[in-house]
Amino acid sequence: MAQYICYNGNFLNDSETCLSHRNRAFCYGDAFFETMRCLGTEPFFYERHWERITRSMKQLHMEWGSSLSAEGLKQYIEKLLNKNRIFKGARVRITFFRNEGGLYTPQDNTISWIMQSDALDAEYYELNKRGLHVDLFDEALKPALLLSNLKTANALVSVLAGIYRKEQQLDECLILNQYGRIAESLSSNIFIVKEKQLLTPPLTEGCLAGTMRATLMELAKHAGYELIQMPLTEKQLFEADEVFLTNAVQGIQWVGAYKDKRYFNFAARKLIQELIAKAKQDSSASK
Repeated sequence: MAQYICYNGNFLNDSETCLSHRNRAFCYGDAFFETMRCLGTEPFFYERHWERITRSMKQLHMEWGSSLSAEGLKQYIEKLLNKNRIFKGARVRITFFRNEGGLYTPQDNTISWIMQSDALDAEYYELNKRGLHVDLFDEALKPALLLSNLKTANALVSVLAGIYRKEQQLDECLILNQYGRIAESLSSNIFIVKEKQLLTPPLTEGCLAGTMRATLMELAKHAGYELIQMPLTEKQLFEADEVFLTNAVQGIQWVGAYKDKRYFNFAARKLIQELIAKAKQDSSASK
């Protein structure tokens, strides 16, 4: 069955060409993207995603070519999922890019956008049955800069980490910043559990300002964990009781091993139940 994409509000067959070789995302990485999980046609934690979209546009000096509200974008998500007949779990990605014109200096700051969707096997988040085997990736370091908190089209560090993961037959890689400290994994934020403390790098360490990161920080406090934002090193990995990773699509994934260190998943199992309950509550409230 043919799949559709949504390009500036127009629905096209995903085999149709709609971008030129002058596209600024292609030429300069002048773009950012947002990925969200949906159930039926309802995005989880949509307000957080919309807030990050508007914050990213402000930081990158981008402007809507025409007015598009939070509710308007959400309606396009619903229409795309209906056209693609995805009525259960879904992953939606929206890429926003500055319109063509100019070289490094753009002619104007208006943007276009493309939305795509994929079906997921599960309706809600599911904790991985087998713990992830992870290692550090240090062949390329992520700079701890303001732009590092955004989901920009420049993801070369994560791409190289993904290649390393495949070569080393790992489940995930932990990415280091220029100070040699752990910033995140190639696709997620990282949390470390030590007794009743939950440790995660602050945004100043160069990690992504993840929507799931923010959600888990709230849930952790509610669940009785002391949340501490601090720089993380290999030392914390060896001292940890648990390590888990978070992103908007998978929710929580627990780490089973780092080198010869093994981890439990008690907190991860507890928090993913809190997360599922929160997602259901959020979806019901937004209908």
